[in-house]
Amino acid sequence: MTDTKPHSEPKFALSLERVMNAPVEKVWRCWTEPKLLEQWFCPKPWYVTDARMDLRPGGESFSVMNGPDGERFENIGVYLEVVPMQKIVTTDAFLPGWIPSERAFMVAETLFANAGGGKTKYTARALHWTEETLKEHEAMGFHDGWGMAADQLEALAKSL
Repeated sequence: MTDTKPHSEPKFALSLERVMNAPVEKVWRCWTEPKLLEQWFCPKPWYVTDARMDLRPGGESFSVMNGPDGERFENIGVYLEVVPMQKIVTTDAFLPGWIPSERAFMVAETLFANAGGGKTKYTARALHWTEETLKEHEAMGFHDGWGMAADQLEALAKSL
């Protein structure tokens, strides 16, 4: 017999929610155009290069995070769900072609909603499989880092 209960909230989730002073269309562009994503996606002095996006389920999500001391971290995964102007879900659990990755770290869910008056309700969540990876992400600076990136996102979207 299958379980028909509605899904509950993820057990190991980190969240950032805010209202941005920019319309959904501009915030969405910053998330879906590689050259715009490269301008805001990680907190300075870190920066992103080589962003590639195939915005469809199973399509490649790729970028390189570069640190001030020459650090280089490739982020590769796939899109699980893309609902234009509303939702983007990616994961590093799979590589393009649905090939399992060496280490599944998280599913990232980003929601965009019209908050009225040219503003966007923005929600970004990092969903983890275990408490261990959630704590690892917190120790990496999730709250400060994703908050700073969201500030940069808002500033760029306002400027478009």
